[in-house]
Amino acid sequence: MKRVLIVGAGKGGTALLQLLNETDRMEVVAITDIDSRAAGFSLAKKYGIPTHRDWRDWIHKDIDIVIEATGSDEVFEEIRSERKRTTVLIPGSVAYITSELLEEKESLVQKLKQQTENQHLILNSIHDGMIVIADNGNVSFMNRSAERILEMDRTCVVGKPVKGIIPGSRLPHLLQSREKEINQKLELDNGKKVITTRIPMIGQDQRVIGAYAVFKDITEVVDLAEEITDLKEVKTMLEAIIHSSDEAISVVDENGNGLMINPAYTRITGLKEGDIVGKPATVDISEGESMHMKVLNTRRPVRGVRLKVGPSKKDVLVNVAPVIVDGKLKGSVGVLHDVSEIQSLTSELRRARQIIRSLEAKYTFDDIIGSSNEMTLALEQAKVGAKTPATVLLRGESGTGKELFAHAIHNESERRHNKFIRVNCAAIAESLLESELFGYEDGAFSGAKRGGKKGLFEEANYGSIFLDEIGELTLAMQAKLLRVLQENELIRVGGTKPVHVDVRVIAATNLNLEKAIMMKTFREDLYYRLNRLPIYIPPLRERAGDIELLTDHLIQRLNDDYGRNVTSLDAKALEKLEAYDWPGNVRELENIIGRAMIYMDHLEETIRADHIPRLKVETERELDHSKATWLGETLQQAVDDFERKLLADAFRAHNFNKTQTAKALGISIRNLYYKLEKYGLDKDSMQDSS
Repeated sequence: MKRVLIVGAGKGGTALLQLLNETDRMEVVAITDIDSRAAGFSLAKKYGIPTHRDWRDWIHKDIDIVIEATGSDEVFEEIRSERKRTTVLIPGSVAYITSELLEEKESLVQKLKQQTENQHLILNSIHDGMIVIADNGNVSFMNRSAERILEMDRTCVVGKPVKGIIPGSRLPHLLQSREKEINQKLELDNGKKVITTRIPMIGQDQRVIGAYAVFKDITEVVDLAEEITDLKEVKTMLEAIIHSSDEAISVVDENGNGLMINPAYTRITGLKEGDIVGKPATVDISEGESMHMKVLNTRRPVRGVRLKVGPSKKDVLVNVAPVIVDGKLKGSVGVLHDVSEIQSLTSELRRARQIIRSLEAKYTFDDIIGSSNEMTLALEQAKVGAKTPATVLLRGESGTGKELFAHAIHNESERRHNKFIRVNCAAIAESLLESELFGYEDGAFSGAKRGGKKGLFEEANYGSIFLDEIGELTLAMQAKLLRVLQENELIRVGGTKPVHVDVRVIAATNLNLEKAIMMKTFREDLYYRLNRLPIYIPPLRERAGDIELLTDHLIQRLNDDYGRNVTSLDAKALEKLEAYDWPGNVRELENIIGRAMIYMDHLEETIRADHIPRLKVETERELDHSKATWLGETLQQAVDDFERKLLADAFRAHNFNKTQTAKALGISIRNLYYKLEKYGLDKDSMQDSS
C-alpha cells in the first residue's frame, strides 16, 4: 500500500481525499493546508486522517506519493526540491486525469489493436508497456515502454513464447478462457511490480487470434503526464478512452474551442459533435458561466459547479480540469453529471444505508465502559457466551446497558456477518406480536400482505435476535417461543408447515423471573431454556468506581453532539455523583451530564458541582419524622395511594405522553397502560381536575 500526502485541502484536495479514501491500494497519511478552516480538514477528521498546516513536517515520513493540489507553481517547485528522490510528486489535476485514463485502459487497447504501422508509432510513444501474443502464444509485438519495464530488447523477445519472457504471464490462459483480466498485480523477474490488464483479441469470425497486455510500473505513475508532450499526438488514444466512457466528457483546446465529446455527452445534453467541435466552449451553456473558459484563464480545476446545458436546459454538475504538458496549458477536460441521476442514486444509497443500519449490531465490547470487579465479571461471561451458540439471558435493572451487551455478543460471535434483529417485546401490541415474530401466510387475516410475510425470526436466520423485555410476553406467546427454542422451527400465522430457522437468541429482562414463575405469569420450562447462560449486569450503585470512567466517556460523546469543549469533571462534582444512588443507572447518568453541559458557559471546560442538576433523594430524607403520624390505612392502601399520585405527577410532567412517561418511570408501556386503567387516570379527567 502506497503512503500518500495531499498538499492543499481546498476543493481539489478534498475531492482527491475522497477518491483515494475509497481505494485499498493507497493510504492517505495526512492532508495539509495553510488555511486551518479548509474544507478538506473536516473531511479528513471524519476519516480519521491527520491534518497539518505545513507539508514540510510530513514530506520525509516515508511518503511514497505527494499530490500537490494547491495549484501553486511555487509550492510545486518547493515540494519537488524537498522530496526524497524515491517520492513521486503528482500535480492534483494530472492525478485526476490519470485516474480516468487508468479506468478506461481497456478501450484504449481495443482501439490500438486495429491500427497499422502509424499506430505502432503511437504505441511506442505511450508510457505504458504493451506486449501482444499470437494465437500460438508467441510474442508478436512489444513497445519501447515494455522494453524499459522488462529490461529486454524487443529483437530478443519477438517470436519467442511469452512464458519464456514473463514466466508469470497469464496471456496464454486468455486464449482458452476468452475472458478479460483487468488491473491485476504482477511481480516481474527483475523485481518490478506492475499493474496489468489482459484482453483476448477476437476476430470477426469470433475466433481468438491472440491476446495483449498493457502494464504500468506502479512506482512511476507520474511519468504518464510528463511524457505526453503533444495533445494532438495522442488524440486517437483520448478519443478511444472518451468514447467508451459512461461519463459525459468534453475536451477543448488552449483557445477554448471544442475538440471532442463522447456519446454520453450527447445523450445528456442533446448536442452532437457538429454542434460542439470547432465551436467556442460557451456554445453548450444555457444558463451559467463556461467552466472550460474559467479553467483556461485560471489554470485551476473546478469541481461541482451547477449549470444548465443544451437546448433542453439539462441541469448538470460540472467538473473541469486543465491539461498541462511540460508546464504548458494544452486545453481542459470537463465531466458532466446529470443532477437528476445523482439525486436518484443518492436517494437509493441513503435508503440502503438506513436498511443496513437497522440490520446490524452497532456496538462492541470496546463500547462498554467499566473496570470494576462486578462489570469485569459480566464482560468475561458475555465474551465466553459470544463464543458459544447457547441462548443468553441478560438480567439487570433498566438503564444498565443490556442492549449494548446484546450488540457486543453478536459482534463477537461467529454470526457477526449475518443480521442482528432487535425486538422490544413490550413495545409491540399483543395482537401483532405473533405475526411480527413468526410471520404469516397469504390470507391469514384481514389486511394480510399478498404472498404472506417473513417474521423477525426468519429475517434473523443464521444471525441473532435480541428479545428485550421478554418478561412482558403473554403465556401464549411464551409457549410459541419455547417451541422455536426447542425445535428450531416455527409455524407462521395461518400456516401449517413448519419453517426451520437457525437463530441465536439473546434475551433481556429487568423483571424477577423467579417471582414471575411463582405468580404463574412466566413459564418455568421457558425460564430454564433461557437461563442456560445468565449474565447479571450490575446497577451503577454497585459499581460506583466506574462513574469517573463513564463520565469521561459521556463527556467526549456529548461534546460532539452539543458542540462543546468540556474536558473534565472536578473532584467535588465527582464526589457528588459517586454519593448518589442512581436509580436510573447509566441512562440517568447520561441525562445528568448532558443537562450539566447544556447549561454551562461555552468557554467553560470543567464541570463543577454547581453545574450538576439537583439529584433525586430518598423520600425518607425529605420526611419530617418527628411529625410522622399513622392515619390507620393498610400498607397496600398506602402503597396504592402513593403509586396513584406518582403516576399522575409523572403523566402530567410529560404532557400526557405515555411512551415518555413509561420510560421515565422505568416500566414497560404495557405496564403503564394497566396502571393508568387501574387508577382511572386519563388525560381528559386529569386536565379537568387541574
